[in-house]
Amino acid sequence: MKGKISITIAAVLLATPVSADMSKEDMIKRGEYIVATSGCNDCHTPWKMGDNGPEPDMNLMLSGHPESLVITEVPPITEPWVALTYATNTAIAAPWGVSFTANLTPDPETGVLRDYTEEQFLLAMRTGRHLGQGRPILPPMPWSVYGQMTDDDLKSIFAYLGQIPAIRNKVQEPLPPANAVN
Repeated sequence: MKGKISITIAAVLLATPVSADMSKEDMIKRGEYIVATSGCNDCHTPWKMGDNGPEPDMNLMLSGHPESLVITEVPPITEPWVALTYATNTAIAAPWGVSFTANLTPDPETGVLRDYTEEQFLLAMRTGRHLGQGRPILPPMPWSVYGQMTDDDLKSIFAYLGQIPAIRNKVQEPLPPANAVN
């Protein structure tokens, strides 16, 4: 009987929503932790050359592919499993074309989340669609991995992203594959 009670208590604790007991400040701290440990800066923060090699430029934290680095052509991809990464690590060319990492800052003009409600953010992470219903979120964004997070974790991420420094940076739209028919 003792083992069943422990399992029941553990199940109840795991099923209890974290945000119900967390303040907004605690949600933001949790979101900061998740963003820092889930690789968000690896792609959404432009990289620069540091003393020990390439590193995220935290002055541009989560601002996405720099608007000053316009890419107009899809580089030739000759092998089915080849991908090319731009030096900033914010643009990826592969058989699907070129995808650019989004500006996740709360900039009211250029930040991708400016149009999202919390619910739409959760839907986007669950469905792989912009605003939960728009165009597909392109690789290499691992939305299907983040979509496995709890609602509370995703809400914490959304809360954190809503209060980081806004950076004006209009990220260009994805480019279709070179052989795509328009």
